[in-house]
Amino acid sequence: MGSTIDIDTAKKNAAFKAVTDHFDPSARYIGIGSGSTIIHVVEAIQALKDPRIPRIGFVPTGYQSRQVIYNAGLQDVKFDSLPPGTLIDVAFDGADEVDEDLNCIKGGGACLYQEKLVATHARKFICVADHRKLQPRLLTKWPSIPVEVEPLAARAVLATLELLGSTDPAIRSGPMQKAGPIKTDQDNFIIDAPFHTLLLPKDIEGSGPAQGDGGDGVWEVAQLAREIKGIEGVLSVGLFSGMNGEEMQKTGVKKGGQKPVAAYFGMEDGSVVIRRTGQAEETVNVRGENHGRVED
Repeated sequence: MGSTIDIDTAKKNAAFKAVTDHFDPSARYIGIGSGSTIIHVVEAIQALKDPRIPRIGFVPTGYQSRQVIYNAGLQDVKFDSLPPGTLIDVAFDGADEVDEDLNCIKGGGACLYQEKLVATHARKFICVADHRKLQPRLLTKWPSIPVEVEPLAARAVLATLELLGSTDPAIRSGPMQKAGPIKTDQDNFIIDAPFHTLLLPKDIEGSGPAQGDGGDGVWEVAQLAREIKGIEGVLSVGLFSGMNGEEMQKTGVKKGGQKPVAAYFGMEDGSVVIRRTGQAEETVNVRGENHGRVED
């Protein structure tokens, strides 16, 4: 049996490979997401030592990613400071779980609204994660869908989520119960809503029993995302589905999409698995300890 690597090294391998493949030093704006994996994305960008990097504006998805950008000595640009009509060249972000079609669950770190804002205003979104997040369907291992809600509406949203089939949805509390619910950067609450494992469109093709509309307690990803987003008081849903940025722009619309065009997963054996839209899954061997240079 081969040797295995720790989770942090797996994340680092995925981050450096993703940056090698998708970071363009001539870009004007780069989105930087939230979570521990993204720290390695910034490290990989720094390791390039390209003299053009200081002129790039890095757009964070929340307080934590803003601190990562600042501590790296990079130029921090707030989303609402972007010139009108501007698309971010590429956004790097993590995920809590990714399925075969590159739908994602995000929001475990309570930054889903700003993460979706940046992704949908980027030419392409690149997901970076470790092997635990690589699954055939959403809600295979990750237990629930994060939903950002206005506090006044939280109880009503909980009741509606139960009607949609969520089992015991709950307002997320901080590490100390007496401190009350976790607040997002928008000063809202997060509801964690468990559902049955979500279906893909190919699971409901034809005349099979599974329809994906929740009638049998089982939902297709995009249908559930639309249903939850339609609840009064919901700001954002932690399901990233639909078109990706490249697909959106091919329709003539100048905006990004919720889904990544590619997802990079650091594996236990030191390799990186890459899922790309419409392509077969690829496994790349990453050799050596020099993370300033990632080799195939």
